[in-house]
Amino acid sequence: MARLRDDRPSAISPLVNVGLIAVCFVVFIWQVSLDPLTRLQAIYALGAIPATLIGGAHLSAAVAVIPAALTPLTSMFLHKSWMHLFGNLFYLWLFGNSVEDSMGHRRYLLFYLVVGVVAVIAQAYPEPYSTAPMIGASGAISGVLGAYMLLFPRANVLALIPLGRWTQLIRVPAALVLSLWFVLQLLLSVMGTDPGTGFRAHIGGFIAGLVLTPFFRRQGVSLWQ
Repeated sequence: MARLRDDRPSAISPLVNVGLIAVCFVVFIWQVSLDPLTRLQAIYALGAIPATLIGGAHLSAAVAVIPAALTPLTSMFLHKSWMHLFGNLFYLWLFGNSVEDSMGHRRYLLFYLVVGVVAVIAQAYPEPYSTAPMIGASGAISGVLGAYMLLFPRANVLALIPLGRWTQLIRVPAALVLSLWFVLQLLLSVMGTDPGTGFRAHIGGFIAGLVLTPFFRRQGVSLWQ
């Protein structure tokens, strides 16, 4: 099922959301402009590595261009492939505009960064000695999904349902779409079917979004709209 758009209009221009999308895109263009070795070094330098973040390990001086404590922030603007990039940015565009509308520009930016860091910690903590760099915006975007779930569960998402040779456009309640997505992340995390995907980051980011949204919403914005 492909989510195409929601049916909730925004009262303000999503400047921060568009800016985040633009930054991710520009950073990825920079990544693919590098030669393969330099690109790999950039991922290790700017990605979040559990072993250096919480396991006490250190990168070589030639690669460690920033302190490890900053890598949860930088890692969320890097991506592995065009598919990884566009998949994340599509979700951010679909759900982030309304969340920014409910929080305001500055609070939304802070919220996005905070839930992104929480997502990185959720992924790294169970494996503190892993040397695999974590990159991607999906943890932060999962926090945005959690916020949307709490704010607009009764909004409708226009979804494309493949039915063999035919497809059908239907409107699906956001609460159903996001609940199914969260259950899928839980199942895939337990099954361990794709160790290269940060399912724990998705789960941690989503829960952080649910918990933090009441504190980041603008005054007068109600939950469960």
